This record gives sequence, structure tokens and C-alpha cells, in this order.
Amino acid sequence: MLETLRKIVQEVNSAPDLESVLDVIVRRVQRAIRTDVCSIYLLDQARERYVLMATQGLNRKSVGQVSLSLDEGIVGMVGQRAEPINLENAAAHSAFTYLKGTGERKFHAFLGVPIIHHRVLLGVLVVQQKLIRKFDEAEEAFMVTISAQLAGVIAHAEATGSINRISEQDKTESDRKFEGVSGCIGVAIGPAVVMTPLADLDGVPDRRVDDVKAEVSKFKSALSQVRRDIKKVGRSLAKRLRSEERELFDVYIRMLDDNALGGEVIARIKEGSWAQGALKQVIGEHVKQFSLMDDPYLRERATDIKDLGRRMLTCLQESGPALSEIEFPENTILVADELTPAMLGEVPTEKLIGLLSVNGSGNSHAAILARSMGIPTVMGVVDLPYTRIEGLNIILDGYSGRVFVNPSEDLSQCYQDILREENEVNAGLEGLKDLPAETTDGYRMPLWVNTGLITDVARSLERGAEGIGLYRTEIPFMIRDFFPSEQDQTDTYRKQLEAFAPRPVTMRTLDIGGDKPLPYFPIVEDNPFLGWRGIRVTLDHPEIFIVQIRAMLRAAEGLDNLRIMLPMVTNVQEVDESKRLIEQAVEELREEGYTINQPLIGVMIEVPAAVYQVRRFARRVDFISVGSNDLTQYLLAVDRNNPRVAGLYVSYHPAVLKALQFIALEAHKENVSVSICGEMASDPGGAILLMAMGYDVLSMNATNLPKVKFALRGISFEQARELLSQIIVMDNVDKIHMKLRQTLQELGLGQLTRPTIPD
Repeated sequence: MLETLRKIVQEVNSAPDLESVLDVIVRRVQRAIRTDVCSIYLLDQARERYVLMATQGLNRKSVGQVSLSLDEGIVGMVGQRAEPINLENAAAHSAFTYLKGTGERKFHAFLGVPIIHHRVLLGVLVVQQKLIRKFDEAEEAFMVTISAQLAGVIAHAEATGSINRISEQDKTESDRKFEGVSGCIGVAIGPAVVMTPLADLDGVPDRRVDDVKAEVSKFKSALSQVRRDIKKVGRSLAKRLRSEERELFDVYIRMLDDNALGGEVIARIKEGSWAQGALKQVIGEHVKQFSLMDDPYLRERATDIKDLGRRMLTCLQESGPALSEIEFPENTILVADELTPAMLGEVPTEKLIGLLSVNGSGNSHAAILARSMGIPTVMGVVDLPYTRIEGLNIILDGYSGRVFVNPSEDLSQCYQDILREENEVNAGLEGLKDLPAETTDGYRMPLWVNTGLITDVARSLERGAEGIGLYRTEIPFMIRDFFPSEQDQTDTYRKQLEAFAPRPVTMRTLDIGGDKPLPYFPIVEDNPFLGWRGIRVTLDHPEIFIVQIRAMLRAAEGLDNLRIMLPMVTNVQEVDESKRLIEQAVEELREEGYTINQPLIGVMIEVPAAVYQVRRFARRVDFISVGSNDLTQYLLAVDRNNPRVAGLYVSYHPAVLKALQFIALEAHKENVSVSICGEMASDPGGAILLMAMGYDVLSMNATNLPKVKFALRGISFEQARELLSQIIVMDNVDKIHMKLRQTLQELGLGQLTRPTIPD
């Protein structure tokens, strides 16, 4: 059964459209179970009916014609119960409804299983047989397994089908909605520009070309280059290979002939596709054919085809214009399978208005940077067929995490109104720059910023930031091809420190691993968030740590506004060792003639183990800072980059609020200041709660600083304490959100809550 399942999933994955997907499923399942009938009923949400969309065994003319209401028939019962129903004689069941024209009256045995994707019922998969008998446990288990495996493929195929119709300018398919999670609030309306990962055939977007001749020439040039490369490799290995092994390189060359792969790609280009898209289509079809073969040797040839495809794609990408040379359209919404920090710098800032990522979550590193830059972002839109939306107009709703492809005029106008309201609110906040974040009863709350790029500095100062609570030093490391030298780091850090002097600048030591790998220092682990990251890496590599500390200290010479923060600490030994190395760097630089003052040293509380050692850390350091993003992730056991569980990542979870309150109380028992630099501080409601808990500093992205300041200036400290006392005893996240929203509205701060979004 496992081999059968593998083949079905493989064939379904390579099917070009929804109709083909469903046809493959019913044919393959009917054959695998050796039953008389296999059918798929898909739920039409608009009509609230199950529609027969594919069958093997019933009357084919009834496909698309017959349907059932949500509570009608045994199919409706499967959907309502969301569980399998296995009957030996379906016609004798009280819920049985005969669908006229299908010819199903002669079938008795019935097994139906729901098709569910991300808690959403898509339809029902049914097998039937003439015999009066129950399907056995193995058959039922197979059906449940196949349904679970294929639910995502069916959802994706449905989405792809609707996108294809839009691409073909069929304007009847509008307002196609996809659900993700918010990465950065705000709304963006504009054309989608898909960024293709290097040498990733699956990520190549569909694109049409006008100059077919130039595209064919480009492909032939890439083809010649690949031929030369293969011949070169073959010659270099000739002496080490047997004659039959050397023949493999000749096979590769023949595959590229005009009457083989090369000719097929050129034919697709002549039909109007760009070279990369044509290559992807041809390679995909051949890989599918070989993968489905029973002979193991022939099946392995699929790997050879993929390798050739990647080689040709690499040549095509290298011969094309550099990203810096591409003319991006106005109001670009950048789309990628997985957004990376480096991608954000590829599009001119004045043209980039939105970011959309198929994978990742609202708390991935790319999303954090997007918030720093104030770019509306939606992450984790896993069902979006992103390679099919190049050039299409989309609405990106960073408040609800929704994306609309080919929006109607009415929907576009609705979101244009929201954009106008946003601009009006932001314009009204500009006058707050030089005013303190002071409550109505005189409580002063320092507001700092989180930075990573040099462009963050000007934006932060423009919005009235009083210091930097988190400078992500790993970002200069991530945009290079090798470790930056001590002098390079010194120059980079000096710009941050000088721009904010005499205001404090908190520099976090290199925090790589988890969702922040370096391309030249890869860390491959099964569970990276529980692995080698943060302070664990740098203490294992003191040569990296000391160079970075020396650069920080040199950069702060004469300014003395440096604070050094240690990430991911879990025990006091890590703190003691780090302090020893910092003192070593201070002494070395003094011996070299630099005038170095001992900087303030702090730790980040990011893991549960650190929560219960706050007082021990506080006795060793000058300040405590909470990284609430990671702390929330570890407390809730939710990978913040996994869109499948993104809905479980909630900053206002009762356990998170209790932990944050406990940390502030514990730090103050040792008379040590405590700040927070997670995204919770960027939310007006969260900022009010954190102030009431006793946090001494709130650090956030510069974009949200004016809104947080406006919220704090509109409430008294006593009102904030009262609100906290009510919320801290609540056990329901939705009620906590509702209470915060209601309180902001009662205080006349309703414009800081999420705008009303159409369903």
C-alpha cells in the first residue's frame, strides 16, 4: 500500500489542473482498492452544496451536474460528522439519497471519508461496491490516509485553477482570496513581482514574452554552455571511470539535442513562454514520466533530468539581467516562496509597497525586518500558487493576513478607503515626534527602537526614538559572502552609535542559527530552534565573538553610549564566560592605546529556563531585556516560522502574560532595569500592558512608535494598572483581544485598532 500511495501522490502532485488531479485520484484509488466506484464530491462554499466533480464507475455525464445540500445524503453526513462512514448497504440507511442519473442504485457497499485541509472541509471521497459488505479496516485506513495526503494538493489545485482563469483574462473570477498571517500591518495594492530562487525550477513563475527570437537565442546559448560543462566534466573524470560510466555523459549530451529536451523547450518558447518557464514545464513533464516508472533504474533517471534542468536554469539566470538592473513597476508587491532579508534590498525602496511570502510566519526574521521598514507584509500563504500570479494585481491586507488576487472594483475601492484613513491617522501622529510618551497622570515611559539596517536610523530619529533597545548585528553578516572583518564591523557599528549619541545603543552579539543562517556558515540541524544558535555559537567560536566585541568597543570610543546584550542565555556560566571575554577585549584594546570604557552588559530573556533565573542573571549584569518573540515561541512550543501552527502563536496567551509580569517583578527585586524588545511592545494595547507590568523601557520597530506614544499619552498609569488586573486573570485569548480593543475605543483611541476589513 505504501508504494501505491507513493505513486498516487507523485502523479497527483504533477497533474496540471484540478480536473486532472481529481481524475487521477478516482482512477488510482478505484484500482488500488479494486472497487467498482470511486467518486469525489467537492464542497461549493458559495452554493453550500456538495458537487460531484469526478468519478470512476458512475455515469460520467453526471459530473458537475448532480449535487447534494450540506445535510443531504450519506455524503452530507460524512461532512457534518467530519469522520469516515462505512456501510455494508447504503441504500438501506435512513440518510441515503439517490442521485438521479448517476446509476448508483446498483451499488451497496459505501465508504466515505472527509477531505479536510487546515480544518477546512473541502469535500468527501467515496468508494462504492455492488456487493453487500463492509470495507475492511485496511481499506478504510488507506482511504483516510489518501484523503489526508491529498487534501493539500486539492486545495492548491483549486487555487491554481482559479488563478489560471484570471491569468487568461477571464474577469469572471475576481476577489480570489488566500489566507495567511500578518507580518506587518497595513494595506498594499499593486502588481505582483515574483522573485525566483536561484536554480529552483519549482519556483520559476509563469511569464509571457513578446520577443520570442531573443528568448530562443538566450536558451540556445544556455544549452551550449551546459553541453560544454558536461563535456568538460566527462573529460576530467575519464581516467577514473569505466567505459559504461563514461557513456552516461554522452547520454546527457544526447538529451540536450534539438529532437530531445532542447527541442521541446524551444517549441514552448515559440508558443510565447519565456525560456525559464518553458524549461520548467518540459523538465517537469519528463520528471513525472520517469518517476512513475516501475523499473528502479528508469525511475532514477528522473534525478538526471532534474540535474540537467537545474544546470540549464542556472545558465539562463546568469545570462539574464542582474536584479539591480531589472525595471520594477511602481507599487511593486514582492512575492517569494520564502522571503529572506537579502531579498528586501533587491527592490528600490521607493517602488516596494508590500511583501508576500508563501512560507514563513509573522514572526520570521524577514517579517521583523519588514516591520522595521514599515512595509505591509503577509506571510505563510501556503495555498497560493505564487508562480502563476506574476504581473497580476493583488490586494495585500497586512491587518487580517489576507491576499486578494484580481480584486473587483468594489473591493479595491474599499481598500483604497482604508489606505486613505491610514494616511490620515499617520499624518495626525507626526506632531508627536518631540513630545514624551507620558501618561495623562505624568508617568514617563521611554520608547526605544529595534534596528538592523542603517536606513532604520534616520527613520527612528524622525519618529522620536530615545535610544536603540536592540541592534541586530547579524544583519551586516547576513548580507555578505564571508565574515566581515573587525574594521568592517567597526565602521558599521560606528554609524549606529554616532547617529544616536548620546542616546543609548544596545547591540546584541551575533545571533545566528534558528531562522537566521549565514550562507557561508551553514548550520544544518533537525531542530534548529533547539540547537546551535545565539550565544552557544559564539562561545564555541571565541575568535568570532572577540572580534565582534572589539569592533563594538572601538566603535564606541569617545561616545560611550554602547550597551552589549547577550542572546539565548540559559545558564549563568554562559554569562560569566561572555563577561570574561568582553573584559579580555577591553584590556587588549587599552593595551593597544584605545581609550575604552567598560560598557553596560545585559542578557536577553528568551527561553523558559532563563525566566526562572532572572534574579541570578540580574546579580551579574547591568540590565535585563526580554525577547518576547522567542520567549512566546518557546513557552507555547510553537515554531513561529511554521504557517501550519501560526494561529497558535499568540502574544497575549495567558501563560505569556504571566511570564512577562514575573520577569519584571524579579528583575526589580535586584534593582536592575528591565526592557522588552519583542513585537508585543509595538502594539498599542501590548505597550499599555507592559507599562503597567513595570517595564522600564519599551523597544519596538520605528513604524509603530508614534502609535504607541499616542496610546500611552491617552491613558493614565492607574487606568493601565486596572486594565492589567482585569486581563491577567483571563484565560481566553479572544476575550483578552476584545477587552484591549474595547478599552482603546473607550479611551478615544479607536483609530489605533485594526480597521474594519470586508469578509
